[in-house]
Amino acid sequence: MKRLAIVAAVALGGACGGAPSAAQRFDAAQAMAWVRFQVAAGPRVPGMPGHKAVADWLVKELRARADSVEVQAFAHVTVSGDTLRLENILARFRPADPNRILYVTHWDTRPVAENEPDSSKRNQPIPGANDGASGTAMLLEVADALKKTPPGVGVDLLFVDGEDYGSFETDSLKDVLIGARYFAQHLPPGYHPLFAVLWDMIGGKDQQIYEEGYSLERAPEVVERVWSTAEDLHLGAMFRPVPEGGIVDDHVPLQDAGIRAIDVIGYENYKQWHHTLEDTPDKMSETALGDVGRLALALLH
Repeated sequence: MKRLAIVAAVALGGACGGAPSAAQRFDAAQAMAWVRFQVAAGPRVPGMPGHKAVADWLVKELRARADSVEVQAFAHVTVSGDTLRLENILARFRPADPNRILYVTHWDTRPVAENEPDSSKRNQPIPGANDGASGTAMLLEVADALKKTPPGVGVDLLFVDGEDYGSFETDSLKDVLIGARYFAQHLPPGYHPLFAVLWDMIGGKDQQIYEEGYSLERAPEVVERVWSTAEDLHLGAMFRPVPEGGIVDDHVPLQDAGIRAIDVIGYENYKQWHHTLEDTPDKMSETALGDVGRLALALLH
């Protein structure tokens, strides 16, 4: 019965208004330009100039679009004892509406390129075109579309920091998913979104996106909603209804906090560039980025 109630609530969220053609308003060219802008700003590694520049830019752009913007500024002490100054950015549309949908991406970049073929370059920070900038650019363009045509349901766009800082190979995972864990521990009062979608690495050329394992296990009705909407938009060649293994990503802390969250991640076809210095805009597709953006908008209307 609990799952049926959740499915009904999700259906209600999707029926809450907005023009049927809302998905067509997504500006893929502008989203791709925002990817290039972020990469040109430099690595978005905490403590580096690019991190500060992109944070300030993102807050400014979101404040011009959203009904409200909240910045969660916090400090994180790493395993090695360094203190990171981090910022989660939450842009809200219809903030008083109790029926809400949460979209999430990370805006930071990784400080090391451990998969770089040239071992002498592995201590350099990655450009993070697809791994960071793609989801950030896509959600900024979603915000632009929602500014022009307000949604019929509350929408939150969460840009988390510190996702990619440390090691995913340790048991503690202390220095990764930092912003998502902080948000999950400091939710707005009474916060119970209908569902949440994490968008990660969603602009790769010829990408195929599979049904991530933890998403299927803990929010299968949201996976069904996203993949069926993709099919309706004729994106079945990209969104493959094929289960893959679980991926530790920003949706997991949200799931642990009781949020019905899933991960839409285009990892498989991009893994040759993942955490390398070749994660650059030329490896991306404006069409793919635009198709995912259209899907993100369609899910809100």
